[in-house]
Amino acid sequence: MSKQQKAIRSSGWKTDFLIGFPEGLLLLFFTTFLLHGLPVSVQQFYTLNSCIWLAGSILVMISAYQANRGDLQHDESTLSPEERQKLERLNISEPIIENIAAEMQKDAAQWEETLASQQVQEKQFSLAAAIRSGLLTGLFFLLGGILPFLPYLRNEHFNQAANTSVLYVFIAITVFSFIKSRMTSQSTIPIILRNLAYGAAVWFGAYIILLVFR
Repeated sequence: MSKQQKAIRSSGWKTDFLIGFPEGLLLLFFTTFLLHGLPVSVQQFYTLNSCIWLAGSILVMISAYQANRGDLQHDESTLSPEERQKLERLNISEPIIENIAAEMQKDAAQWEETLASQQVQEKQFSLAAAIRSGLLTGLFFLLGGILPFLPYLRNEHFNQAANTSVLYVFIAITVFSFIKSRMTSQSTIPIILRNLAYGAAVWFGAYIILLVFR
Protein backbone atom coordinates (compact mmCIF):
# COMPACT_ATOMS: atom_id res chain seq x y z
CA MET A 1 0.00 0.00 0.00
CA SER A 2 1.25 3.45 -0.87
CA LYS A 3 2.17 5.53 2.14
CA GLN A 4 0.22 8.40 0.60
CA GLN A 5 -2.97 6.37 0.40
CA LYS A 6 -5.58 7.58 2.86
CA ALA A 7 -8.74 5.97 4.24
CA ILE A 8 -11.01 6.08 7.25
CA ARG A 9 -9.23 4.20 10.00
CA SER A 10 -9.60 3.49 13.69
CA SER A 11 -9.46 6.72 15.66
CA GLY A 12 -8.05 4.94 18.70
CA TRP A 13 -9.11 2.68 21.54
CA LYS A 14 -12.61 4.16 21.63
CA THR A 15 -13.39 2.89 18.14
CA ASP A 16 -11.92 -0.51 18.97
CA PHE A 17 -13.99 -0.68 22.17
CA LEU A 18 -17.23 0.27 20.42
CA ILE A 19 -16.65 -2.51 17.87
CA GLY A 20 -15.08 -5.33 19.88
CA PHE A 21 -16.94 -5.24 23.19
CA PRO A 22 -20.55 -5.63 21.97
CA GLU A 23 -19.57 -8.27 19.42
CA GLY A 24 -18.00 -10.44 22.11
CA LEU A 25 -20.84 -9.80 24.54
CA LEU A 26 -23.63 -10.74 22.16
CA LEU A 27 -21.86 -13.65 20.46
CA LEU A 28 -21.04 -15.42 23.74
CA PHE A 29 -24.47 -14.54 25.10
CA PHE A 30 -26.00 -16.35 22.12
CA THR A 31 -23.73 -19.41 22.20
CA THR A 32 -23.76 -19.93 25.97
CA PHE A 33 -27.52 -19.54 26.25
CA LEU A 34 -28.07 -21.84 23.28
CA LEU A 35 -25.66 -24.57 24.33
CA HIS A 36 -26.72 -24.65 27.98
CA GLY A 37 -30.07 -26.12 26.97
CA LEU A 38 -28.74 -28.62 24.43
CA PRO A 39 -27.70 -32.20 25.29
CA VAL A 40 -23.97 -31.52 25.68
CA SER A 41 -21.75 -32.42 28.60
CA VAL A 42 -20.32 -29.81 30.94
CA GLN A 43 -16.88 -30.27 29.42
CA GLN A 44 -18.22 -30.01 25.88
CA PHE A 45 -20.02 -26.82 26.84
CA TYR A 46 -16.85 -25.26 28.21
CA THR A 47 -14.73 -26.45 25.29
CA LEU A 48 -17.10 -25.22 22.58
CA ASN A 49 -17.65 -21.82 24.11
CA SER A 50 -13.95 -21.36 24.87
CA CYS A 51 -13.11 -22.14 21.25
CA ILE A 52 -15.80 -19.74 20.00
CA TRP A 53 -14.57 -17.05 22.41
CA LEU A 54 -10.94 -17.34 21.34
CA ALA A 55 -11.61 -17.90 17.64
CA GLY A 56 -13.96 -14.92 17.59
CA SER A 57 -11.31 -12.68 19.11
CA ILE A 58 -8.80 -13.75 16.45
CA LEU A 59 -11.30 -13.07 13.66
CA VAL A 60 -12.13 -9.58 14.92
CA MET A 61 -8.40 -8.86 15.28
CA ILE A 62 -7.88 -9.79 11.64
CA SER A 63 -10.96 -7.85 10.55
CA ALA A 64 -9.89 -4.73 12.44
CA TYR A 65 -6.39 -4.96 11.00
CA GLN A 66 -7.71 -5.39 7.45
CA ALA A 67 -10.14 -2.50 7.93
CA ASN A 68 -7.26 -0.25 8.99
CA ARG A 69 -5.05 -1.57 6.22
CA GLY A 70 -7.67 -0.73 3.64
CA ASP A 71 -7.94 -1.87 0.04
CA LEU A 72 -5.81 0.05 -2.42
CA GLN A 73 -7.82 -1.09 -5.40
CA HIS A 74 -11.14 0.14 -4.03
CA ASP A 75 -9.65 3.29 -2.53
CA GLU A 76 -8.88 4.59 -6.02
CA SER A 77 -11.27 7.33 -7.13
CA THR A 78 -10.42 7.02 -10.83
CA LEU A 79 -10.32 4.16 -13.29
CA SER A 80 -6.74 2.89 -13.34
CA PRO A 81 -5.02 1.87 -16.61
CA GLU A 82 -5.01 -1.75 -15.45
CA GLU A 83 -8.75 -1.69 -14.79
CA ARG A 84 -9.36 -0.02 -18.15
CA GLN A 85 -7.40 -2.76 -19.90
CA LYS A 86 -9.43 -5.44 -18.13
CA LEU A 87 -12.65 -3.83 -19.32
CA GLU A 88 -11.31 -3.56 -22.86
CA ARG A 89 -10.40 -7.26 -22.86
CA LEU A 90 -14.04 -7.97 -21.99
CA ASN A 91 -15.02 -6.23 -25.23
CA ILE A 92 -16.79 -3.43 -23.39
CA SER A 93 -17.24 -0.43 -25.64
CA GLU A 94 -15.31 2.79 -25.06
CA PRO A 95 -18.44 4.90 -24.29
CA ILE A 96 -19.41 2.48 -21.51
CA ILE A 97 -15.87 2.52 -20.10
CA GLU A 98 -15.91 6.32 -20.10
CA ASN A 99 -19.28 6.25 -18.36
CA ILE A 100 -17.88 3.93 -15.68
CA ALA A 101 -14.91 6.27 -15.15
CA ALA A 102 -17.24 9.27 -14.87
CA GLU A 103 -19.43 7.49 -12.32
CA MET A 104 -16.37 6.58 -10.25
CA GLN A 105 -15.27 10.20 -10.17
CA LYS A 106 -18.80 11.30 -9.29
CA ASP A 107 -19.01 8.78 -6.43
CA ALA A 108 -15.60 9.88 -5.15
CA ALA A 109 -16.71 13.53 -5.10
CA GLN A 110 -19.91 12.65 -3.24
CA TRP A 111 -17.90 10.60 -0.75
CA GLU A 112 -15.57 13.53 -0.08
CA GLU A 113 -18.57 15.78 0.48
CA THR A 114 -20.07 13.28 2.91
CA LEU A 115 -16.82 13.05 4.89
CA ALA A 116 -16.56 16.83 5.04
CA SER A 117 -20.19 17.24 6.20
CA GLN A 118 -19.73 14.62 8.93
CA GLN A 119 -16.31 16.02 9.92
CA VAL A 120 -14.66 12.64 9.34
CA GLN A 121 -10.92 12.69 8.69
CA GLU A 122 -9.01 10.24 6.54
CA LYS A 123 -5.63 9.06 7.78
CA GLN A 124 -2.57 7.58 6.16
CA PHE A 125 -1.96 3.89 6.74
CA SER A 126 0.26 3.02 9.69
CA LEU A 127 1.28 -0.61 10.26
CA ALA A 128 1.79 -0.06 14.00
CA ALA A 129 -1.60 1.61 14.34
CA ALA A 130 -3.31 -1.17 12.37
CA ILE A 131 -1.73 -3.88 14.55
CA ARG A 132 -2.58 -1.96 17.72
CA SER A 133 -6.18 -1.53 16.58
CA GLY A 134 -6.47 -5.25 15.82
CA LEU A 135 -5.09 -6.25 19.20
CA LEU A 136 -7.28 -3.81 21.12
CA THR A 137 -10.41 -4.86 19.24
CA GLY A 138 -9.64 -8.50 20.03
CA LEU A 139 -9.00 -7.63 23.69
CA PHE A 140 -12.31 -5.79 23.99
CA PHE A 141 -14.02 -8.75 22.29
CA LEU A 142 -12.58 -11.05 24.97
CA LEU A 143 -13.71 -8.65 27.70
CA GLY A 144 -17.23 -8.53 26.36
CA GLY A 145 -17.36 -12.28 25.81
CA ILE A 146 -16.29 -13.23 29.33
CA LEU A 147 -19.30 -11.51 30.92
CA PRO A 148 -22.01 -13.91 29.68
CA PHE A 149 -19.59 -16.86 29.99
CA LEU A 150 -18.46 -16.16 33.56
CA PRO A 151 -21.63 -17.34 35.37
CA TYR A 152 -21.29 -20.76 33.72
CA LEU A 153 -17.65 -20.98 34.77
CA ARG A 154 -18.65 -20.26 38.36
CA ASN A 155 -21.75 -22.46 38.50
CA GLU A 156 -22.20 -25.81 36.75
CA HIS A 157 -25.95 -25.68 37.39
CA PHE A 158 -26.48 -24.22 33.96
CA ASN A 159 -30.13 -23.18 34.39
CA GLN A 160 -29.16 -20.97 37.32
CA ALA A 161 -26.07 -19.76 35.49
CA ALA A 162 -28.19 -18.86 32.45
CA ASN A 163 -30.38 -16.57 34.53
CA THR A 164 -27.32 -14.86 35.98
CA SER A 165 -25.79 -14.57 32.52
CA VAL A 166 -28.89 -12.84 31.17
CA LEU A 167 -28.74 -10.37 34.07
CA TYR A 168 -25.03 -9.69 33.47
CA VAL A 169 -25.59 -9.13 29.77
CA PHE A 170 -28.43 -6.65 30.09
CA ILE A 171 -26.58 -4.70 32.77
CA ALA A 172 -23.48 -4.69 30.55
CA ILE A 173 -25.53 -3.54 27.55
CA THR A 174 -26.99 -0.68 29.57
CA VAL A 175 -23.60 0.45 30.87
CA PHE A 176 -22.02 0.08 27.42
CA SER A 177 -24.81 2.11 25.82
CA PHE A 178 -24.34 4.88 28.37
CA ILE A 179 -20.59 4.95 27.71
CA LYS A 180 -21.17 4.91 23.94
CA SER A 181 -23.56 7.85 24.19
CA ARG A 182 -20.89 9.85 26.01
CA MET A 183 -18.16 8.86 23.55
CA THR A 184 -20.24 9.70 20.49
CA SER A 185 -22.21 12.65 21.92
CA GLN A 186 -25.54 10.99 21.14
CA SER A 187 -28.75 10.87 23.15
CA THR A 188 -28.46 8.25 25.88
CA ILE A 189 -31.98 6.83 26.05
CA PRO A 190 -32.36 5.92 22.34
CA ILE A 191 -28.99 4.15 22.34
CA ILE A 192 -29.83 2.20 25.49
CA LEU A 193 -33.22 1.15 24.15
CA ARG A 194 -31.81 0.18 20.76
CA ASN A 195 -29.00 -1.92 22.23
CA LEU A 196 -31.34 -3.56 24.74
CA ALA A 197 -33.53 -4.48 21.78
CA TYR A 198 -30.50 -6.07 20.09
CA GLY A 199 -29.76 -8.05 23.25
CA ALA A 200 -33.39 -9.14 23.54
CA ALA A 201 -33.35 -10.24 19.89
CA VAL A 202 -30.24 -12.37 20.50
CA TRP A 203 -31.82 -13.95 23.59
CA PHE A 204 -35.11 -14.59 21.75
CA GLY A 205 -33.28 -16.12 18.78
CA ALA A 206 -31.36 -18.52 21.02
CA TYR A 207 -34.55 -19.38 22.92
CA ILE A 208 -36.48 -20.18 19.72
CA ILE A 209 -33.65 -22.42 18.47
CA LEU A 210 -33.69 -24.23 21.82
CA LEU A 211 -37.42 -24.86 21.48
CA VAL A 212 -36.87 -26.30 18.01
CA PHE A 213 -34.02 -28.65 18.93
CA ARG A 214 -35.17 -29.79 22.35
